[in-house]
Amino acid sequence: MDDLSRISNDLAQIDGQITDVFRALSNGFQKLEKIKEFSRQSRQLEDLTEKMRDCKRLIKEFDKEVKVLEDRLDRGTNKMLNDKKQSMIKELNSYVALKKKYATNIENKRIELFEGPSDGQVEENVLLASSMTNEQLINKGHQMMDETDQAIDRGKKIVQETLNIGTEAAATLKSQTEQMSRVVNELDSIHFSMKRASKLAKQLGRQIATDKCIMMLLFLIVIGVIAIVIVKLINPNNQDIRDIPGLGPPALTRRLLWDHIVNEHF
Repeated sequence: MDDLSRISNDLAQIDGQITDVFRALSNGFQKLEKIKEFSRQSRQLEDLTEKMRDCKRLIKEFDKEVKVLEDRLDRGTNKMLNDKKQSMIKELNSYVALKKKYATNIENKRIELFEGPSDGQVEENVLLASSMTNEQLINKGHQMMDETDQAIDRGKKIVQETLNIGTEAAATLKSQTEQMSRVVNELDSIHFSMKRASKLAKQLGRQIATDKCIMMLLFLIVIGVIAIVIVKLINPNNQDIRDIPGLGPPALTRRLLWDHIVNEHF
């Protein structure tokens, strides 16, 4: 990688991408070994095939870049780059062969599963049956019938489990639908309550404003009455201010008027 970066950054980058693809292919085939289901094996093999296509494209880009730089490099460097390209092609071909092997195995297993044993296996079974005694044939038949019954039972269990899962999913969906309906109803109720509360708040605000106005008027009236009383007490002879109904003249004025009457008679 460092040698390639000294030659060309593009070559080094392509080489790094090819190395990453080879690492992914190695891990992918190791994972494929552990997978038992046909459908998952097929999907894994398709993913690996797509990675091999990407690797093939990257090797072609590597070869094009080598050819562009070929005239500017010495013979030893060109030989090293060509050997590296051939090593990449060889490693890719090994993965292609491994992919074909797994594809053939998967196809054979699929044929055995859906179409039964091949003609060679049927012929072999016929030869084995011809060498068996009647009792062995009967036992073999019973064994095959038991295996068939077991396969049917397994199929029934799978169907029942599927039905149970479907029933549980339907029940869950129904419960969630009812819950959503309750949530919608509660939201409508909350919205109605908020509107009503807003309306009451407005009415209460208007009532409070009215009460404040009334209290302010009463306060002004009381202040006015107090002012008049104070003025009357301070200056009782002031004729510009009328007596407040319910309030008599100051005691001092009455005493002065009595003194005046007494003085007139005596």
